[in-house]
Amino acid sequence: MGNGGLSPENLERARGIVALYPEPRSALIPLCHLAQAEHGYLTAGAMEDIAELVGCSPAEVGGTASFYDMLHLEPVGRYVVAVCTNIACMLAGAYEVLAHAERRLGVRTGQTSHDGTFTLEEAECLAGCDKAVCVQVNHRFFGPIDADGFDRLVDDLVAGRLADVVPSHGVLSRVHREVGLTARQAKAGREAGKSEEAGQSDETAGRIGS
Repeated sequence: MGNGGLSPENLERARGIVALYPEPRSALIPLCHLAQAEHGYLTAGAMEDIAELVGCSPAEVGGTASFYDMLHLEPVGRYVVAVCTNIACMLAGAYEVLAHAERRLGVRTGQTSHDGTFTLEEAECLAGCDKAVCVQVNHRFFGPIDADGFDRLVDDLVAGRLADVVPSHGVLSRVHREVGLTARQAKAGREAGKSEEAGQSDETAGRIGS
């Protein structure tokens, strides 16, 4: 396995994830999330590990991951802050909030602060139109946010007051899946086997009774 690859523990979890799917390649995106949860972004080593697990090339892993905004191919800050600027948020002052965020964090959109704490992004739509201006931090939603609200959010993040709400920067889901298509198929097979055994028992009992 390559340098910066999955830890032994996560390799074991990755194999379990692959086993949830009829085709190994179907596990590619979940494995990317698993790797990002470990490193904060998809390292070259992690992509090599994923490629080996699902039977494709590392380039295919990278090409797939590059399509999704929630997957990062370069290191990001501890907090990835995305400000939505789509129509509902724009009308509520999203560009003013984004400009204020750049000043407050000392970075331009798309950059990471020198201390590695914040990465600032502009989001096309966060699907939180009822909370315009909507801001997302490590895949968790906040809003409505104005300039003052953004400052309070940053202060709370830095002080650790949101530690129970905002997960690590690479974590999208806090739930570990243990059930998938193959698991359901296995269960169906067991139930079918039990039904067949029950049918055979009934047939045997009928012969004995006659």
